[in-house]
Amino acid sequence: MKIQRYVAKDMRSCLTQVREALGPDAVILSSGKVGDEVEVVAAIDFESQRASVEPVSNERGARVLAPQSRTQAQEQPRSNLRNVDFRQGHGQPPAAHLAAPKRASSQLSPEITAEFAAPPPPSAAETSLAEEVKGMRRMLEAQLATLTWNDLSRRSPLQAAMLKELARLGLSNELAGSLSRRIPEHLNFSAARRFALATIARTVQVTGDRWLEEGGRIAFAGPAGAGKTTLIAKLAARWVLRHGPRRIALVSADAVRIGAHEQMHMLGRLLGVTAHTVYDIAELPDLLAGLAGQKLVLIDTAGASPRDPELARRLRLLTQMQESTQKLESAIVLPASTQAGTIDEVIARFTVAKPTAVCITKIDEAVSLGGILSALVRTKLPAAYVSDGQRVPEDLEPARSHTLVARAVDIAHRNNATPDDETMQRRISGAEHVGT
Repeated sequence: MKIQRYVAKDMRSCLTQVREALGPDAVILSSGKVGDEVEVVAAIDFESQRASVEPVSNERGARVLAPQSRTQAQEQPRSNLRNVDFRQGHGQPPAAHLAAPKRASSQLSPEITAEFAAPPPPSAAETSLAEEVKGMRRMLEAQLATLTWNDLSRRSPLQAAMLKELARLGLSNELAGSLSRRIPEHLNFSAARRFALATIARTVQVTGDRWLEEGGRIAFAGPAGAGKTTLIAKLAARWVLRHGPRRIALVSADAVRIGAHEQMHMLGRLLGVTAHTVYDIAELPDLLAGLAGQKLVLIDTAGASPRDPELARRLRLLTQMQESTQKLESAIVLPASTQAGTIDEVIARFTVAKPTAVCITKIDEAVSLGGILSALVRTKLPAAYVSDGQRVPEDLEPARSHTLVARAVDIAHRNNATPDDETMQRRISGAEHVGT
């Protein structure tokens, strides 16, 4: 057995020394105060088997320990070790305690365990100091952002002007910064603006009018209120006008919204097409097997919040169906009126269903299309159709990248959304959404 004595300014420092020197299996033999410091006597037994002993006397009169049963040793009160004073002369502890029963570090006294495991709560002075440090950091970040923006405006006025123009469209910081860095230096502002907008248009991918020309089996997923049912009505009406009411089927898998099934069946009666109902997305494979002769199948799924725990299950089922022989694809329905941060969250959540396209709705209600364009560029998901009103089927058209960019410019111009220097300072520091 190895016995050591440790002295430190407080119990935490002392126990840290014990753990570093003897390891987690060290046994605390005693602890106490020595003046303004704390003293701990600890030991570790290197033997694999060790018997407990009871006190007897040797020929020199010193107390030693004689063996006793394991049961008796275990029944000894733990307080015996904590109450023995080994600090006489600050030397080694008496032999009577050299063979104390081995205990794991988790079996230390409650006072020592609490002192070692739980950090003390911060004092009022520490809390006040932390708040002051946070305030100074925010102030320094604001000053640094101001200096950075002023330096950029002086050093590269074209890049600064383009950053402000792209921010006016509502594009994300990352996309705006990437575009502004790619603009050739010899261009004037007008040419640089055309270069940036053309680059966005070339980057955004579209599917064309593929579904209404070739058909398919499409499940439309998206948040509640995104306009999925209205979009399906427009697509179905366009198909009937172009191909007639045959070889098309409507499916309602929305058992959450009241009246959703009845609404889909009413649409089917108005268009003269068949409409079907499933009360759970898991029933969809059997229904699709019976609709093998239909060329276009439009499936309306239940709208849900991105944080809905049931959403993940439904999306996983859609993924499994797509991986099977059902030839099913999914599309995310994104309302353009959604805030940019929410758009990113919706796409991230619904990516579980492996969408092949995005349908953009409610463009007529949008105050900016920058969030949609930034998401399309970042995710490389193609846009399929654009809906900008409630009329069926007039307010629907295949997505075209140049048209989307032109609409973004028009919306920004109508809203006169020109950012000021303070806004640009926050954007360039990456803190445009961080409150002070």
